[in-house]
Amino acid sequence: MKVAVVTVRSASGEAGGAERFYDALIHAFRQAGHDAQEVPVVADESTFEHILQNYLTCYDLDLSAFDLVVSTKAPTWLVRHPRHVCYLVHTIRVFYDMFDAVFPKASPELYAQRDLVQRLDTEALSAPRCRGVYTIGSEVSRRLREWNGRDADVLHPPLWGDAFHTGPAGNYLLLPGRLHPWKRVDLVIRAMRHVTAPLRLVITGTGEAESELRALAAGDSRVEFHGRVSDTELVDLYAGAFAVPFAPMREDYGYVTLEAFASGKPVITCSDSGEAAAIVQQSLAGYVCEATPMAIGKHLDMLWQDRQRAEAFGRAGHMWVHALSWERIVACLIEASS
Repeated sequence: MKVAVVTVRSASGEAGGAERFYDALIHAFRQAGHDAQEVPVVADESTFEHILQNYLTCYDLDLSAFDLVVSTKAPTWLVRHPRHVCYLVHTIRVFYDMFDAVFPKASPELYAQRDLVQRLDTEALSAPRCRGVYTIGSEVSRRLREWNGRDADVLHPPLWGDAFHTGPAGNYLLLPGRLHPWKRVDLVIRAMRHVTAPLRLVITGTGEAESELRALAAGDSRVEFHGRVSDTELVDLYAGAFAVPFAPMREDYGYVTLEAFASGKPVITCSDSGEAAAIVQQSLAGYVCEATPMAIGKHLDMLWQDRQRAEAFGRAGHMWVHALSWERIVACLIEASS
């Protein structure tokens, strides 16, 4: 079967969890014996006019040469194909659950833009234009049901590689990923002020919030910024960490959680952290606490003081992540398109 996986790539070329997800999905189709190809859409979301152009670009794609088309991220589901299924990563969240946070005093024009995007998404994700919809997590499914009236089963994607390994717990916490305000790295930095255990916080990655975060951490020698690191360095940092504090705001999925589990490390997350919290609760591989610096700091100290529990969390997470299957995901997507 000839399969098109329609993706969204940043104009800047920056790669993150979504890009690794695309690569792994395409590889999984190929491993199952299919001729899978990526059809990338380079999306500029700097203005609403550019966003609409992205929608039109996807709508105008000629995918007639493919037997199956899998859309992934907004607005790829605007594609037209008789065997179109969606494995939904996320919509443009600024027009959904993050609208009020980003636009606290939204103008009528912004409300109109939000309504148009939601109408386009709802129509494109409805049958018969889309034969089936799966999501990467229960948080994405919940939003889809609330905002677009579409139910979707969850298929948790496995990790993008098997390089992660366990290692002895060190005396530092690891917080990797993009330094974006929605990731709430600031919350973890503030939590360090309430941590009495002899732990450092190692932060990797870059992003638009980096300067503010460095200013916030100024004067605290326990907080270290390592910038962008290679995949090999990241794997080693995970293996040597004591735990991974991950406190995003309503996260779609959060590969950080899975990477920590694959490294045998417990995760401390927050009750409003979306799929990260759901996965930690489901796997029994860490703590879910209130989204306050004091609560995060308290649970980090609790973990440090109970090494047996920390190790048990690590083992539970390791078992959970290794039970995920790309083979099952491919089979479900093909069956939904039939």
